[in-house]
Amino acid sequence: MNKFTSLYLYSLHYVSWSSPSMFTFPDEQSKKWLLEKGSLSRLLAKQCNQLNVNLINNQQVAHKNLLDNDVAPLNTSEDCWVREVVLLGDDEPWVIGRTLIPESTIRDSQHDLSNQGTTPLGLTVFSADNVKRDGLEVGWADVDGKPLLARRSRLWMDHKPMLVAELFLPHSPIYTQEPV
Repeated sequence: MNKFTSLYLYSLHYVSWSSPSMFTFPDEQSKKWLLEKGSLSRLLAKQCNQLNVNLINNQQVAHKNLLDNDVAPLNTSEDCWVREVVLLGDDEPWVIGRTLIPESTIRDSQHDLSNQGTTPLGLTVFSADNVKRDGLEVGWADVDGKPLLARRSRLWMDHKPMLVAELFLPHSPIYTQEPV
């Protein structure tokens, strides 16, 4: 993991999260991206010729080693599988993603979420049965004095939760004025 990736992941832990109704969106374009209810991976794939995943971390972490701010929306005391990735559009880093998946979600899933590899998690989750997103929060991350947009939400797959946090990197299409 390089220095910039570490900095982005670190900043994702310290976003001041807000409900969308309390957040001032910079423009309609960013609002559409941040409030997307479906697969962010599918939305990103429409903006490029090739969407790739750079897998940074994929491992089980004991609950005691997770930050309270990170795990609170899951309301669990279980150990979690932590998956950290960079989503790249045409080889340009667009999004850092961090997913916490409780052990019971891994164990009871119709898909092996612990072995996604370079497959975007959203493509797997949103092709499953009984999928919904809730608990959406948005905010700004301060990365070396530069504000970047972020969001996090619970994804439910077959009534089992996971928490997905996403940081939109400087070259992400969320910052362009082209329509989604």
